[in-house]
Amino acid sequence: MKRFAVIGLGRFGQMLAVTLAKSGAEVIAVDKDRDIIEAIRDEVSHAVRLDSTDEEALRAQGVNEVDVAIVGIGQGRGGQGFESAILTVVNLRQMGVKNIYARAENRISGEVLSKVGAIEVIYPEVESAQRWAYRLIAPQVGEKIDFAPGYSLARIKAPPSFNGKSVSELQLRQEYNVNIVAIKRAEAAKFVSGEMDEIINVPRAETVIYSGDILMVVGSDADIARLPHE
Repeated sequence: MKRFAVIGLGRFGQMLAVTLAKSGAEVIAVDKDRDIIEAIRDEVSHAVRLDSTDEEALRAQGVNEVDVAIVGIGQGRGGQGFESAILTVVNLRQMGVKNIYARAENRISGEVLSKVGAIEVIYPEVESAQRWAYRLIAPQVGEKIDFAPGYSLARIKAPPSFNGKSVSELQLRQEYNVNIVAIKRAEAAKFVSGEMDEIINVPRAETVIYSGDILMVVGSDADIARLPHE
């Protein structure tokens, strides 16, 4: 079982700690606020009130033995939170924690945290805004997995305009520079097509698509967003 330390229990830190714990991980939740610690105590393996800039206090709670540490300290306007986040990352690195993730509010803060020891920086506000912007621009896209900057594997529901047309007739590659890599047949489509297979891997040019089918497509985010949804 992996052991995690989540340090800084704002909205992001609390949700992350509880989600990890519900997934079966051992979680040490750390914050300076007594009320926050009391509120989360029953939802994680261990909740402790301490100052994460104190290396000895972290060691006393076994934080040096975790597999992954996430520093989610809010940085605020006065700069004290950011200073605490930096010192916490430095402490974790000195204690030998190899996998350190840190939350940052902007790219400049993220670069600093990376230089002092964070292997990856999390930008929850930026990433959330980007996801929502894309969701609003491309409501036809259900879920997507980013595998390179600007490129994704996405799930879309075949619109009525696709009904009864083959892959070659739709010309998604030619018109939108998007490729279909798999199809999940809708129940109604299985009845119409007479096919028993629910999943069609690597559809052929002659494969017919029906309204309601779930299509897994790959391409740039901009091209996927242009796909029709009616």
